[in-house]
Amino acid sequence: METLTDVLEHNRRRIPEVTALVAGQARISWREIYERAATLAAYLRAGGLAPGERIACILPNRPSFCVVYWACALGGYALVPINPRLRRNDLRAILTDSGAAVLFHMEAAGEADYGAMVEALRSELPALRERVFAVDDAALAEAAAWTQMTTPGGEAAVAPIPVTPDDVFAIVYTSGTTGLPKGAMLTHRNLVVTARKTAESLACTPDDVFLVAVPLYHIFGICPSILTAAELGARVVLMETFKADAALELCARERVTVHHGVPTMFVLELASPKLRELALSSLRTGYIAGAPCPIEVVRRIRTEMNCNVLIAYGLTETSPTLTATSFDDDDAVRAETVGRPLPGAEVRVRRDTDGTIAGPGEIGELECRGYGVMKGYWNKPQQTAEVLSSDGWFKTGDLATIDERNYVRIVGRKKEMIVRGGYKIYPAEVEGLLYEHSLVRQVAIVGVEDPVLGEHSVAAVVPAGPVADDDAAAEDLRAYVRGRLADYKVPDRVVFLDALPMTASGKVQKHLLRGQLPRMSNR
Repeated sequence: METLTDVLEHNRRRIPEVTALVAGQARISWREIYERAATLAAYLRAGGLAPGERIACILPNRPSFCVVYWACALGGYALVPINPRLRRNDLRAILTDSGAAVLFHMEAAGEADYGAMVEALRSELPALRERVFAVDDAALAEAAAWTQMTTPGGEAAVAPIPVTPDDVFAIVYTSGTTGLPKGAMLTHRNLVVTARKTAESLACTPDDVFLVAVPLYHIFGICPSILTAAELGARVVLMETFKADAALELCARERVTVHHGVPTMFVLELASPKLRELALSSLRTGYIAGAPCPIEVVRRIRTEMNCNVLIAYGLTETSPTLTATSFDDDDAVRAETVGRPLPGAEVRVRRDTDGTIAGPGEIGELECRGYGVMKGYWNKPQQTAEVLSSDGWFKTGDLATIDERNYVRIVGRKKEMIVRGGYKIYPAEVEGLLYEHSLVRQVAIVGVEDPVLGEHSVAAVVPAGPVADDDAAAEDLRAYVRGRLADYKVPDRVVFLDALPMTASGKVQKHLLRGQLPRMSNR
């Protein structure tokens, strides 16, 4: 199987009545998914959409997202998933850049009325031909068009459009931890091969049951979750909004075996009283990705949740799984590295000083090449050329080391490196140390301008419990670092926060955090 169309066709023929998807009380078979997706693809085709056109969706983890996803595969369209947390300016940027012809969106959520937002922008979106309220509730009058488009027996389904492995299936906009997102063009080959490698890494089988609590509009949901399960013919259990108690209840009720997530999800689950009340013996494995995971958290997930999690690394531009630890690795390796490249992927580190390839243990920018590397950024040839060489090497923007055994350690984002008085500080090193302190639930180190040093470092800390004296607690954390790292790596300031600004994928938005710091008091 080389395309997503192949994957869906295979499951329709081989296991048509097997449950593909669980969402609340709904249980949907592979036949039903195929028929709804094929009906939608036929409707779009009858409306004049040509293969290769872009289909945007603002949808949470619901069956409607999966129907649009597979309709894009069958119709030869490019999926443009959009985070529902984005607002008018973000929507304008993505819809304009992608040139999406059709938009499927959810109901209003709080102050976010997506239909109204898009209508207000309609004059600025000449490519947008149709907007559809995509909610699986036939009783809602507003959902009539969606119901008609996806109910078999209405629009006659026709044969899938032939696609090649190198055709673009998705344009996934990066999470934008450093600024305006760019659309990474991911091909059928990128995603199908990555899904297969992910399944092999986790030793998955058709009997596995995947909890999908990571967002489907994010690359973590698009490939390691729903496509990896589909590649196997395994079942997916959707969770619309992550809540630790509910996630554990789903794991117990649906006998979940594979649980992906960012570290924060697992930390919240470990703190839930449900962990000790429910039978979670079915849990087997899953990927932790998106942020560093302290060794104590890795150990507790394995021992208290019965889940032999692996640490994975990748980016939107790599589809995403590039490296992962293995079941043979101990907790220290899982906490301190992101494993080794999966078979078929290559990694190397390039020195900043002279551009040559670094040796074992040397810090430089991580580059990669292989099956998952994107085709390029949509409509951005210059920015593509800046990161993707003619022979396929992609500059990740991450600083890393590679040891003699080919294990990769991520030091931090290249743009996040702090230069304090001429000395280089890699935030991930200091963050990793502070995570060992009992006071710290979450931490991010950022650099701010300094008239003397050029930059000084600030540790923004979400405490694990109440802090009686901010000054004393801050000095305690600084002393903890001072006793273990070079003096210039000790944070110049420590601030305590209730929360850090995060992307949907669990990454700290350091550019937003940095902008908040001048308004914060010192330690």
